[in-house]
Amino acid sequence: MTARTRARRPIALGVAALAATLLLGGCVAGEGSAQADPGSGSGDDATAGEGWSADTLTLDFATYNPLSLVIKDQGWIEDTLGDDVTVEWVQSAGSNKANEALRAGAVDVGSTAGSAALLARANGSPIRTIDIYSQPEWAALVVPEGSDITGVEDLAGRSVAATKGTDPYFFLLQALEEAGVDPADVEVQNLQHADGKAALENGSVDAWSGLDPLMAASEADAGSQLVYRNVDFNTFGFLNATQDFLDASPDLAQVVVDAYEKARAWAQENPDEVVAILAEVAGIDPAVAEKVITERTTLDIDPVPGEAQRTVLEVVGPIFVESGDVASQELIDAALDELFEPSFAEGADPATIADR
Repeated sequence: MTARTRARRPIALGVAALAATLLLGGCVAGEGSAQADPGSGSGDDATAGEGWSADTLTLDFATYNPLSLVIKDQGWIEDTLGDDVTVEWVQSAGSNKANEALRAGAVDVGSTAGSAALLARANGSPIRTIDIYSQPEWAALVVPEGSDITGVEDLAGRSVAATKGTDPYFFLLQALEEAGVDPADVEVQNLQHADGKAALENGSVDAWSGLDPLMAASEADAGSQLVYRNVDFNTFGFLNATQDFLDASPDLAQVVVDAYEKARAWAQENPDEVVAILAEVAGIDPAVAEKVITERTTLDIDPVPGEAQRTVLEVVGPIFVESGDVASQELIDAALDELFEPSFAEGADPATIADR
């Protein structure tokens, strides 16, 4: 099945809805942490006692994946699986960390950018993409307030923070190629996203290839400026699982994808609540969360991984080879042929997911 991206339709928020989110200013673990948070199954009658394939399901949640935040907050998977399955949540600080957790078996399902999923698969990680959770504009090139850098061409001879293995890193490589700047002429400091933001703001680097919501927070709090944006250089949000998990627990994988489709509809119907959830988890001002959700996140897309995503990744793949991140184009081509597992999204039924 070919994935057809629908017209971009960012979520719109009313002033009253945003004002309501200001009442929810609590700050909890943010982008830079990674910690398990066991779910509390309630034993909903819809599916309890059916005999699931495993007694534990471990999922990631991430501030760059708003649907994961909604699902965790609402407790739908816990209620659907009941007391027979313990649901554990692990926070991902970035696509590279999600890939590490998948490789280590620390999570069963993890969320990454499409570029990171392709990189992992091309380098031997047996992951499959089972759902597309968003089409975001989550990466851009950021400079501090008052910088003399006004475009990508000015990065030659400068230092740039970026998290290797993530969309912002590959955004940087694509931007340099487009501007005719040799990556060898740029000093890339491999810092995790939150550390890259700090390095930009304290003057340790000249620029940062940033990730939302940290990027939007830096704009609001430090006056940082986006000097280059290009939505086409941002790959989609991919939900991935290892082949071993899909073989052993296709029933649980389907529950996860069903929950994502329930969350997609819920998020579009309740944008003010999505903003409040993101603001709380990321520890950011609701106005910053509103910018991320309303201006830089499109959820109204076809969730089935397919041609739309392959088209984007076919552009990114050769850059991996040129940068030395993947050994050959043959590995890229094989990964593109093997990465997508569309059957779960094709068969998704949000009606199977219990309401709390």
